[in-house]
Amino acid sequence: MAKGILGRKIGMTQIFGADGQAIPVTVVEAGPCVVVQKKSTTTDGYEAIQLGFGEKRERLFNKPLRGHFAKHGITPRRFLREIRLEEGDPSYEVGQEIKVDIFREGEYVDVTGRSKGKGFAGVIKRWNFNRAPMAHGSMYHRRVGSLCATDPARVFKNRKLPGRMGGERVTVQGLRVVKVDPERNLLLVKGAVPGPKGGLLIIKETVKRAKRAQA
Repeated sequence: MAKGILGRKIGMTQIFGADGQAIPVTVVEAGPCVVVQKKSTTTDGYEAIQLGFGEKRERLFNKPLRGHFAKHGITPRRFLREIRLEEGDPSYEVGQEIKVDIFREGEYVDVTGRSKGKGFAGVIKRWNFNRAPMAHGSMYHRRVGSLCATDPARVFKNRKLPGRMGGERVTVQGLRVVKVDPERNLLLVKGAVPGPKGGLLIIKETVKRAKRAQA
C-alpha cells in the first residue's frame, strides 16, 4: 500500500526526546483528505489516486472543476494532487477519507513543497560566487565575470548566471516522523521542509529506505 497525504506547513519548533535531547521539528497539518478520483492503467495509463484537501466555497470553482467533483460525489476541495500507486493496489476507494494516522512514529517520509521565491537574484546570492575586490578602482564588484573565451565565441549551456531564484518544486527525502497527533491532525517531522508557513505539502512514504528494506 502506497501511503500519502496532503498537508499545510504550520511552522517549526522543537520537542525533547526521551534522552532529553532537543529535536527540531516541522509541524504539518496533515489532512483529512478525501479520495476524489482513482486512476487505473486501463483508463489512464497509470495507477494513481487524486486527493482533495482544504475547504473553499463552491461558487469560487469554475464549471469544469465543479463538474469533476459532482461526477464523483465529492464536496469541492481547494487542492487536488495525485499520489502514484503500484499496479493493482486496491487499498483506496473514491470517497475514502485519509487521515494523519496512516503514519506511525519512527517512520520515514518524503516531503514535497514549493520553495520560497527570492525573485531575480545575482550570481553571488544565487550561486554563491565570490565578489571581486571592493576598491574604488575595481568597478567590478558583484558581476558574473568572463563568460567565455574568443573561441567558441558563445556561452555554454548550464552556465551559472543571474536569474529567478526559488519558487521551485523541492523534495526533502528521508525525514523521520517524530510524533503523530490524530486528534488535531498534526504530523511532526524532524528537520526542515520546503516552502513558507501555510504552504501546501505532499507527504509520502519514503522511496529509498523502502527499496533498501525490500532488498
